[in-house]
Amino acid sequence: MELALLGFSILLLLCFLGFPLGFTTLFVGFVGFAYTRDWNFHAALTMTGQQVMETGANYGLSVIPLFLLMGVFIHRSNISEDLFRAAFAIVGARRGGLAHATVLACAGFSAVSGSSLATAATMTKVAMPHMRKYGYDDRLSAGVVAAGGTLGIMIPPSVPLLIYALVAEQDIGKLFVAAILPGILLIVLYLAAVWASVTRNPALGKAGERLPPAERFAAYLRVWPVLLLFALILGGIYFGVFAPTEAAGIGAMGAALYALARGYLRSVRTLYSILIETCRTTAMLFAVIFGAQVFANFINLTGLPYQIVDVVNALHLGPIGVVVAVCAVCIVMGMIFDASGILLLIVPVFLPTLQALNIDMVWFGIVMVVVVEMGLITPPIGMNVFTVRSVMPDIKLGDIFSGVIAFVIADAVALALLIAFPIIALILVS
Repeated sequence: MELALLGFSILLLLCFLGFPLGFTTLFVGFVGFAYTRDWNFHAALTMTGQQVMETGANYGLSVIPLFLLMGVFIHRSNISEDLFRAAFAIVGARRGGLAHATVLACAGFSAVSGSSLATAATMTKVAMPHMRKYGYDDRLSAGVVAAGGTLGIMIPPSVPLLIYALVAEQDIGKLFVAAILPGILLIVLYLAAVWASVTRNPALGKAGERLPPAERFAAYLRVWPVLLLFALILGGIYFGVFAPTEAAGIGAMGAALYALARGYLRSVRTLYSILIETCRTTAMLFAVIFGAQVFANFINLTGLPYQIVDVVNALHLGPIGVVVAVCAVCIVMGMIFDASGILLLIVPVFLPTLQALNIDMVWFGIVMVVVVEMGLITPPIGMNVFTVRSVMPDIKLGDIFSGVIAFVIADAVALALLIAFPIIALILVS
């Protein structure tokens, strides 16, 4: 166990020094494996090569670049502004309506991007100017954007859920379906958090003007193709019409046709830039996956996962106690790493313990995503908070953290409900 903890310590140190997570995990895993084999670097190199080849040849991973491509197509179609406008048409005339609209727009954008940081960065540019125009307090404005961005890792198609399916060897389609109701629950709780904030202090967010019926209809009309594409993907998976990989291909093609119809895909140069952006994002993500797989092999060789099983049995924690303990670890790690990194590092360590306790791994995956969401906005280091700050540097960091407190509480309520009532995540799957 000491060797595994030393490896994690070195990993954290290198990440704090600014080294990329993918190469850091690969380096620590490679050197650690060689050390356990009496500094046999040939064995470590062989293991690393085999692990990279086997992971890269996994057909199930082809779903990742396809969903990423779908997200880039729709993102380049400037859908974020349209989603915000449509959400504003629904709830903008209420007190705190712009903040409510931001939550709904983040949910819609998350459904097609699958990325928390991308959602936070994009919606900061879209929603913050509107909220400042109506005199919204920066604490509420920045807080709702940072928190709304976390919906990107829950609402399918979600890249972290894809990563979890790979590591835990679970069905991607079941995870996507299981995430639907928890995603809706989180949206409702975030809307409730906004309502509670503006009810307690009405000065935080005033009501906007009510749009004329014609403008509301025009706003709805511009976003229905994306909502239809989202329903097609999830509906096809849920009813067994096509597999997740086929759904990803259909989504990418549908998004390309949408971009073409909107006039954002009229040249080969534009298509080339979209493909390059997708390739870069895929390469960065796969670097993290490869490195984490090598690091997981090193951790398994130290015996840490099985020692954790012995500790759990000795302490008589039980299934719920183990899940709560894992959640606490993930919240802390969520302040430092992104969602994919946490899942790739933590799940392999606790997987034998969870399987020994007969914990439903689909339900646990949903719980893990909620926990990671909390970590992304939890002080003192919340990645989404710093993402919003990087886009709007004139906002004080303390104001953003103050604004996300209500949403951290909402995440905690969602987590408690999911742990107390697993049926929320499992009813559609069963």
